[in-house]
Amino acid sequence: MISRRYVITSISALALTLGMGVAAHADDHIKVVASFSILGDLVKEVGGGHIELTTLVGPDGDAHVYSPSPADAKAMAEAKVVFVNGLGFEGWIERLVQSSGSKAQLVTVSKGIETIAFGEEEGRDRHEKEAKHDHDHAKAAKHDHGDIDPHAWQSVGNAKTYVMNIRDALIAAAPEGKDAFEANTKAYLARLDALDAEVRAAVAAIPEKSRTVITSHDAFGYFAHAYGIEIEAPQGISTEAEPTAKDVAKLITQIKEEGVKAIFVENITDERMIRRIAEEGGAKIGGALYSDALSQPDGPAGTYIDMVRHNIRTLTAGLSS
Repeated sequence: MISRRYVITSISALALTLGMGVAAHADDHIKVVASFSILGDLVKEVGGGHIELTTLVGPDGDAHVYSPSPADAKAMAEAKVVFVNGLGFEGWIERLVQSSGSKAQLVTVSKGIETIAFGEEEGRDRHEKEAKHDHDHAKAAKHDHGDIDPHAWQSVGNAKTYVMNIRDALIAAAPEGKDAFEANTKAYLARLDALDAEVRAAVAAIPEKSRTVITSHDAFGYFAHAYGIEIEAPQGISTEAEPTAKDVAKLITQIKEEGVKAIFVENITDERMIRRIAEEGGAKIGGALYSDALSQPDGPAGTYIDMVRHNIRTLTAGLSS
């Protein structure tokens, strides 16, 4: 007969073994933090099952006006690697690092990007555009980021640089996952190459005279620079900046003079102003674009690739009709 003591001892040993297995499994996952949802998706694609990811500014969240929570400080304190966009995008990140006492490696994924200045885009002289803003508005529009546009992920080519920087940081932090990180990166870069070709083909199908995009705030400069379109935005580069009446009036005049067919709202901004501009300029609302944040997972822009694909399809439909 098997004694009760033997059974209890065996169960305890089994529990200990299982516990050690769970602990070992948990140790395979390094804790990482991404500052906002678009970056979080890129980190997830590279890290796969080897990371435990916390994203600070979630879907439809506005990183320009974000206020970190105690839970964010806890995640930062526990993380081994923290991924940020940089270029002044996360104005609150240094305070969060300090308040959390985090010892994590802080990785700026935009490292190596060829940056563009605020208002600088393909076929458009930066100073010509900035001359349209009075001094006070220009200062307000750029106060978060200086002269540099931080929205570099809007170019798929730049997103590939982000992905390679993420890969290198994860390999450095968890060398045992090197093969997986490299395989994930290779597969994802191939998907991004296909996406980039898709965007270029879609822009080529838009009549050249119709390639002017008017949207809420100036988050699409890199997209414009990479794909040969022109961007106008009354709100400047930060959603905190308030457009002047002069800016709005000039934009309405431009819509009328150039026969702009459609203007676009964004998922993180109040659309009332852009709807007023459309109404007074005689243009239609062409749809919603995703700029600084993904949609909810079940929405039209739940991943980075879905976001870019949704944006180009929305632009194509709005500008070609």
